[in-house]
Amino acid sequence: MDEDITYNKVEDVVGSHVEDAVTFWAQSINRNRDIVKIGCALAEVCPQSSSVFGNPDLNKIYAGLFSEDKCWYRCKVQKVISDEKCLVRYIDYGNTEILNRSEIVEIPLNLQFPDVAKKYRLWGLQIPSGQEVTQFDQGRSFLGSLIFEKEIKMRHKATYQDGTIVAQAEYGNVDIGEEVAKKGYAEKCKLPSSNNIPEEKKTDPGQLGLGNLKSPIPLWGHRPNPSAFTRPKGRFNGRMVPDLKTKTLVTFPKERLAVGDFNLGSNVSLEKIKQDQKLIEENEKLKAEKEALLESYRELELKVEQTSLELQRAKVTSMELTKHLENTLHTHVGTRMKSLAAKVEILKEVRRANINVRCGDDLSDAVKVVAEGHLVTPSSLDDLEKIWEEYNLAQEKIQICQNVNEGDILIAKRNEVRQKLYTAVEVFIVEVDELSLNKRLKTLQELSASLEAVYGQTREVSNAEEILHKFYEWKHGKREEFNRVRTETDTSLQLLAEWFNSTIKFFDLNDEESLSSEEVIGNVDEILEKIESDVCKELEISLVEQGDTDKEIILNTYNEVLQKIRSEERLITIVQAKYKASIEFKKQIMEWLNKSPNVDHLLSIKKTLKGLKAQLRWKLVEKNNLEEADDCNEPEIEKIKEEIAQLRHRVFEKIYHEQEEYEKLTSLVQKWFPELPLLHPEAGILKYMNSGGILTVSLERDLLDAEPMKELSSKRPLVCSEVDGQKVLLKLCVQNQEFEINEDGIPEIDGLHLDDDVKTLLSSLIYCRNSMTAEQVLNAECFLLPKITLITYPEKDSECEEKEELEEENLDMYDEKARNSEDNFDQ
Repeated sequence: MDEDITYNKVEDVVGSHVEDAVTFWAQSINRNRDIVKIGCALAEVCPQSSSVFGNPDLNKIYAGLFSEDKCWYRCKVQKVISDEKCLVRYIDYGNTEILNRSEIVEIPLNLQFPDVAKKYRLWGLQIPSGQEVTQFDQGRSFLGSLIFEKEIKMRHKATYQDGTIVAQAEYGNVDIGEEVAKKGYAEKCKLPSSNNIPEEKKTDPGQLGLGNLKSPIPLWGHRPNPSAFTRPKGRFNGRMVPDLKTKTLVTFPKERLAVGDFNLGSNVSLEKIKQDQKLIEENEKLKAEKEALLESYRELELKVEQTSLELQRAKVTSMELTKHLENTLHTHVGTRMKSLAAKVEILKEVRRANINVRCGDDLSDAVKVVAEGHLVTPSSLDDLEKIWEEYNLAQEKIQICQNVNEGDILIAKRNEVRQKLYTAVEVFIVEVDELSLNKRLKTLQELSASLEAVYGQTREVSNAEEILHKFYEWKHGKREEFNRVRTETDTSLQLLAEWFNSTIKFFDLNDEESLSSEEVIGNVDEILEKIESDVCKELEISLVEQGDTDKEIILNTYNEVLQKIRSEERLITIVQAKYKASIEFKKQIMEWLNKSPNVDHLLSIKKTLKGLKAQLRWKLVEKNNLEEADDCNEPEIEKIKEEIAQLRHRVFEKIYHEQEEYEKLTSLVQKWFPELPLLHPEAGILKYMNSGGILTVSLERDLLDAEPMKELSSKRPLVCSEVDGQKVLLKLCVQNQEFEINEDGIPEIDGLHLDDDVKTLLSSLIYCRNSMTAEQVLNAECFLLPKITLITYPEKDSECEEKEELEEENLDMYDEKARNSEDNFDQ
């Protein structure tokens, strides 16, 4: 039975975890190597293993990542707390912890073996009922101080069905159970004899009941010296016990021999039993010592064998190393020189490369360029801006003015401001001419392009002075370090060159200078070592990636430099734009500084055009009369048609000149002289401007001699005319609405959604086209413009009346001249 095998078994363990004052976990001394192997295997396997998925198997062994040292240990899942959390117990140590599922992984089958740590309970003790939490914690701490990571001798007394071992624990000469009981953290069990307890009865392990034990436990009060309760080889409870003196077997009835009850019968004395018990114990002790010696012998034998194998492997390794060293020594000098030459070759390339960029020389040069040639806003620019604003304000006032007298005052003020503006423009142009803006802009653009190619995109930074200060300090430190390392490298290479020169002289048999071998060889190993160290150090400084601090300083400086460049480029662009506008202003305004434009040429063209249109109308009437006469004279009609064509050509030519003059005056109004419509309303400049240059007053439909085209007027009316010998089609369209065409090809406007005034005008144009002039069209209700109202002042009434009379006389004069020209034409 298991009880016979495990009862009073003695083993040495090391405490690993304490649950309470009487319960703890411990590892067998013999399993130390297993624990080390387990740790190494888990460290290698677990990082590549998959995490637990789904419901974990409570009987399966996994590996868990311990939170304190982040190492992997074998564990079993005790309870699933949530979808993400599980309670696990580390089976080789006994402690528990709540882990995430991601920290629990599968392990291979070769690691699926029984627990290293076992659960123990102190023999004959239990936790007092109603013990306070504080005392409970103190008891646990006290037991931990006695057993944790200490070598303890455990004498097995019983085993619970859950595997908990009830044992007597000793540390040296100290009985751990007695010490715990003395402190009051546990109390002794009050148990009945084992005869009255069923063997398989299950009770709570925490109560130390006998029904859950595999071996009987004697009462604490009856327990003598621990050695007296070592289980004998004979049989208790009806089993045989050998009498070592008489070599006979004595039978003890099961019902008579209870724990703590030694009424043995008439044929056996109590003294005899004690002697036999003592002999059995001594025999067991000797046997245990023998087993321990044999185990020690086997361990020593294994160690000797392992040491021998290790020694053999070390010997083989030493021989291989010696052979390798012998082979290496033959080529050591050449190998070392090849390695050094390769590093020096790389160093040459590095020195020819962009080392200046790493030290920030490109940025310091950029800072120097930006600072030395920095463009300052021209002093005359501010004055020019102010005068420009004053000039624009004066022009706006003139533009909205509707009173001639007030307009004269505003014009005078505007002319004064214009003169000041002209002077300011000249000063600004002279100042800008002294600046090399294009050259400076090209320099900045090339500089920003080169920096962006190296450092990439920019970002906003602040504290410019602090950034530049940190950059110069950093650059100075880097430059000093770099120069120091480079100097050391150059010095070492110079020493090597000198050594080569002396070596060449020594091996030159014709050289008369005598040198000893010691002088030639000298400390060449130290020289080579120093050269390799210096070259590697310079390569490290040159090639190793810069740290985050260095990058931050360089990027901040780059961003600050680029911001200054962008700011100066914007200033140059503004100055150039102002300079170009100033040049244009000076060029255009010079003609009008001391004079104002007039409309005499436009009025002259209008006068000529009016006479030509009168002649054209008369010729059209004459042609119609000849065509309607009974005796039609074809040659005469053809002659009149030629004259009509010539007159039309001259009319169109004058209309073109009129358009050119209107465009010129419109440009002057928009740029420099907004007062022209106010001063010369008879010229019709404002009407022309309001029509956007589309409406031509002098061009009338009856002058075109247009005829409707029925075949092409299915949706919108089309008429055909001839201009300068070219056929022209004219389409009538109003607000994207289609006209209905009647049988005569004339559009109908009754169904259109238009204003009544517009409908009236369209009807007049369509049905009375020979009697509707351009002036009448412009004076229609739908084209009426705000009239200019003259505001009179008491002290200027007479002056206003004189101006009104003068304007009326001028208009009457032009009308009279036009009528005279028509009369002369009629005669």
